[in-house]
Amino acid sequence: MRALLLLVLFVFGSTAFADKYNVDMQHTNVAFTVPHLVVSKVKGRFDKFEGSFDFDEKSQKLDNVVVTIEANSINTNEKDRDKHLRSPDFFDVAKYKTLQFKSTKTIYEAAKPKKLEGTLTIRGVTKPVTLDIEYKGAVTDPWGNRHIAFEASTKINRQDYNLKWNKALEAGGFVVGDDVKIDIDGEAMVANAKK
Repeated sequence: MRALLLLVLFVFGSTAFADKYNVDMQHTNVAFTVPHLVVSKVKGRFDKFEGSFDFDEKSQKLDNVVVTIEANSINTNEKDRDKHLRSPDFFDVAKYKTLQFKSTKTIYEAAKPKKLEGTLTIRGVTKPVTLDIEYKGAVTDPWGNRHIAFEASTKINRQDYNLKWNKALEAGGFVVGDDVKIDIDGEAMVANAKK
């Protein structure tokens, strides 16, 4: 009986005291950078998304991270380019309405979360991806709500997700590069926060 109890504590102990957090869209930036015309870059972001995760502030155990992004909310500050990005040439937002990340494993260094393994789904294609993460700290707001801050980044190849549109340049190379850098500066609030 004691062995069974120890097993249960081991399996469930990492999230037993974790709080549920919701990503605060108003204080979070989901951005990306893509090579453009070989010599420059285009930066953009997604304006609408939601996310949640379990986090124990004391032990820094992180689990059950799920982030869903509205594909139609892509924004590169250029109306015609954004329209093209929403088309079947790229995200095909009429057919594939969301992008989604789901965590499968958290990797710790010195008892702190450092990498988040999971799956990323874009245009119906799901691939494994690893995010570098950094916990930036916690604070309580004037209304008594606990907030935490975090940063995450990764790099993907857009071809892996059937984002294949391109045009060749006369001098060599292509209009759009394949490597996409993703950077998230985030804030989350405990799920039962008072406002």
